[in-house]
Amino acid sequence: MRNQINGQFKQEGIWKGIDGGNIMERIRGRRKNKGERGKVTGGDFFWLGVDAFGGLGMEMIYAYLLEPAVYGAPMGEWTTVQTIMHWIVTCATWGIFAAVLIKKAQEKYQFPVLEKGSPVSRRQWGICLLLVALSFVADYISWGGFKIYLEFVRRGPLLFTFQYIYYAFETMLFLLIIVFGQKACEVWFNKAAIPYGGIICGLTWGLAHIFSKDLLTGLMGIALGFGMGGVYLLVNRDLKKAYVILFLMFIL
Repeated sequence: MRNQINGQFKQEGIWKGIDGGNIMERIRGRRKNKGERGKVTGGDFFWLGVDAFGGLGMEMIYAYLLEPAVYGAPMGEWTTVQTIMHWIVTCATWGIFAAVLIKKAQEKYQFPVLEKGSPVSRRQWGICLLLVALSFVADYISWGGFKIYLEFVRRGPLLFTFQYIYYAFETMLFLLIIVFGQKACEVWFNKAAIPYGGIICGLTWGLAHIFSKDLLTGLMGIALGFGMGGVYLLVNRDLKKAYVILFLMFIL
């Protein structure tokens, strides 16, 4: 009976529709179409940058919502232990965000974020050092002295150490905003010489500081963001070199 039914299905063309070979061909076709639809766009990199910015924003949720409820006090009244715990949790969050975004960029979008850049000329290094020096001058004026020394005096050795670990993680997410913003705009506009990433970083960071602190700090943040974007291009998109220079711009 079963053979008769199968034979009837084949004669009527019904079996062909559920034949294993045909099913595999359809799956291959669907994968191919999915691959064509899954072409990497500037928007993909833009949203990676947005995710990096969102990662930075997680600190606001911790500092102004979750931790005050847990500690029973606003951030300005935390103890040394509570402040250190805040930095540890924040750094862990930022580290996870950075690792996931880099992995996604490399594996899903075939963007070699960690690839070593071409050699940097003396002129390019010189401009980078000039940007570091300008950042130092701006911080010196803003702080009324040498930032590292003043923070060490105010914080003490223990808090100072953890705060600069915090700066190290913060630098990475700011750099990823620059990297992904730069890549997104290069895909959209087909022009690689403009520091798009710095423009995006400067505006986001500057506006955040305008609302959270004051206008002058925000404007300095915009200028510093532009400079950081320029550094990424000056070191020929080498993430490791850019990270070291941006970290110096952060802390000096």
